[in-house]
Amino acid sequence: MPKVLLVGPAGEQVGIVRVEDALRLAAEADLDLVEVAPGANPPVCRLMDYGKYKYEANMKARESRKNQVNTVQKEIRMGLKIDKHDYETKRRNVEKFLQGGDKVKVMIRFRGREQSRPEMGTRLLARMAEDVAEYGFVESHPRQDGRTMVMVLGPTKKKTQARAEARQRKTDAQKAEAAKAQGATAPAAPAEPAGESTEA
Repeated sequence: MPKVLLVGPAGEQVGIVRVEDALRLAAEADLDLVEVAPGANPPVCRLMDYGKYKYEANMKARESRKNQVNTVQKEIRMGLKIDKHDYETKRRNVEKFLQGGDKVKVMIRFRGREQSRPEMGTRLLARMAEDVAEYGFVESHPRQDGRTMVMVLGPTKKKTQARAEARQRKTDAQKAEAAKAQGATAPAAPAEPAGESTEA
């Protein structure tokens, strides 16, 4: 007669029992008999609500997928002769991406004779790295590939941390807005009655 090592619904060991007895116990408890370690000797079976177990396992998997954050690599392109205003716009974008926890690939495209002046590209990328040092670090130093020079910046904060902070800022802003709205609708204090002068 085949036997199994039976584990109860709370994880407690019931012991080695015949399959028929294990099935009877499952029916009495209105639970399923699930084989959890078929390779063991004897095989291990557990009394459980299989539908509920599957549901909880799916919920856990969904939650872990939701919390699993993929770091995205953003791209910023610049010319060697970028003007001050354009540079500031690009810098702000790089900062925004790094604050959001994303990597940033900064690219310089050389035109014509500029290709013979790679040191100018290196200087421009070094300046960018220095300007955004508060939010990111140089993950891959500038390297030239034909007419392009590339540098990769990594965020100082992980994406999960950046998201959590963004959520916190949003919550704080909503609370402040609610408090402000509440203050505006508060009833005004009644005015003091003007003192009446009585003449004798």
